[in-house]
Amino acid sequence: MIVSKTMHTDFEKDFMPLMKQAYSFAFRLTFDEDQAKDLVQDTYVKAFRFYESYERGTNAKAWLFRVLKNTFINDYRKKAKEPFKYDYQEIEEYYNADGATREPDKNLQIEDVNDMMGDEMTKALQSLQEEFREIIILCDLEDLKYEEIAQILDIPVGTVRSRLHRARHALKEKIKEYAKTLGYK
Repeated sequence: MIVSKTMHTDFEKDFMPLMKQAYSFAFRLTFDEDQAKDLVQDTYVKAFRFYESYERGTNAKAWLFRVLKNTFINDYRKKAKEPFKYDYQEIEEYYNADGATREPDKNLQIEDVNDMMGDEMTKALQSLQEEFREIIILCDLEDLKYEEIAQILDIPVGTVRSRLHRARHALKEKIKEYAKTLGYK
């Protein structure tokens, strides 16, 4: 692929301003800072590689989020087929370090999300089926329109609405007891 200066400039103009939003979406899918960074990096590499297929003037955010979502799904499927791997060097360093009995430092991003939503909400969101978690994240946390979500997930707008309804109902069931402890009926 030959990259012209114009193409490079256009890509930067269209997609670089969306990097924070892409990271936010990636983090909410992975709940891991490093995995989210890797996912965004892979997404931008793929987006640049297939930039010619992007139709200029259309919704750049929806196109980029769709690339991100597909990258996440492909990575998830690939990792699900692999056996679990331990990083023995990391384990050894942890146990050989002074104060090995102390709790490991918390990830600040996870702390931020937990502060915004609360532990019970975060756990409930994480426990949803992937298709429900995606739709809640895109609609209620990323504040995207139904049409944008439909583009990202490659589903009809009616499916977005029905899936969102079912996702919210499933989330409501998961947090019902927690809500009662906070005084909600």
